Amino acid sequence: MSYFRELPVIQYQSPFSTRSSSDEYVNVKNLFRRVKLRDDLKSNITFLRNYYVRDGFRPDQVANDLYGSSTYDWVVIHSGGIVNIRDEWPLTSKEIYDYSLYKYGKDLNEIRYYVTKEVKDSNGKVYLPKGKVVDSNFTIPDPTSSTATLNPVGGVTNYEHESNINEDKRNIILLRPNYLQLFITDMKRIMRYTKSSQYISNRVVRTENTRNTSPN
Repeated sequence: MSYFRELPVIQYQSPFSTRSSSDEYVNVKNLFRRVKLRDDLKSNITFLRNYYVRDGFRPDQVANDLYGSSTYDWVVIHSGGIVNIRDEWPLTSKEIYDYSLYKYGKDLNEIRYYVTKEVKDSNGKVYLPKGKVVDSNFTIPDPTSSTATLNPVGGVTNYEHESNINEDKRNIILLRPNYLQLFITDMKRIMRYTKSSQYISNRVVRTENTRNTSPN
């Protein structure tokens, strides 16, 4: 199903000079009507699953892979909590390289910061986890020796930094396929209007015709 087909309509007075009368209206899709995952679904891991976005996959391809149809790309976007797809969807490997090269130029492979490497003690227990941002001269006592110290540090380049951010975007949480119809039912309910002074139908509201409104 198409998301935009389900959007309700607002009727506005026609702004066109070719209108046949002051009572002529144009239909405009109500883009302010937005769908979001219900709080009770969002907070219950039973309804959700982890999904890894493969390199080059678009939302429609993810939808086809998970829900069996590319037309559910809007479910991927909304259940994934994505607001700005340009900034929040992962780039391809080539795109992230080109972006990083444009951003950093000759400093592409310069060290941006340093992070810890994983260190285990003699029993195989993690003594120092990896990935903590530290200074380049960071040291710790060697857990396997009473006298030695270690400098378990590695540098992260500008390119690696951008690649890591992009990689994090590949891990998203999506609605499980067996709850898809529940989400669609909610969406259709949200897209319906309730009765008001502008109400025409549950799919259409009409703004006031100011051309026919008498001044006070």
